[in-house]
Amino acid sequence: MDSQVQSKSSTLADSVFEQIRAAIINGELPPGSKVNEPQLSKQYGISRGPLREAIRRLEGCKLVEVIPNAGAKVVSLNSEQALEIYAIREALEGLACRLAAVRTTAEDCARLRALLANHEQQIQSEDGRRYYQKEGDLDFHYLIVQLSGNTQLFNLLCGELYHLLRLYRVQTSSQPSRPRQAFKEHHQIVDALESNDGELAELLMKRHISSARETLINKINQ
Repeated sequence: MDSQVQSKSSTLADSVFEQIRAAIINGELPPGSKVNEPQLSKQYGISRGPLREAIRRLEGCKLVEVIPNAGAKVVSLNSEQALEIYAIREALEGLACRLAAVRTTAEDCARLRALLANHEQQIQSEDGRRYYQKEGDLDFHYLIVQLSGNTQLFNLLCGELYHLLRLYRVQTSSQPSRPRQAFKEHHQIVDALESNDGELAELLMKRHISSARETLINKINQ
């Protein structure tokens, strides 16, 4: 019986962890905001135990910081951290593109094109104001890293750092004109992959991330 209760509690914590993580990344829980345990406990209909477990996991993902005697809050965006993260992204995602270009098949490119077609519908429905990619296989960048075939690179970019990267990326996706430009850049990257041109694919991904970094820094410094 005890193991069943523990399993149920763990399942609840998993579910709430995923829901709060999504709320942080898409901006429902804005950067710097306090994580209100009583409010979230009521909102998700769970006890404080599974909720606190979920918050500990969010802290492990770097999305929440727990301050002694003050509780938990959503991480604040700052230009110094953004520069560090985007330097990592530019180097490692550029490398992922170079490696992917050697391995990418026509089927892979068709999959990427289909994903971008769905993204274009989203941009049109949002009237170009937002470009929010869901996680995992619905995320263009995630798929590119996956196609690189490099397990260590995948673990670095799609493991611990992944959700923090997504938090920053979503901030740029809501800036005027950036969604359409990002979409165009994604298509150019697929063109290079389709041509198996690793050097060009790497260059285009680096330019894409550099452009996103400038957009983000400008927003943070406003």
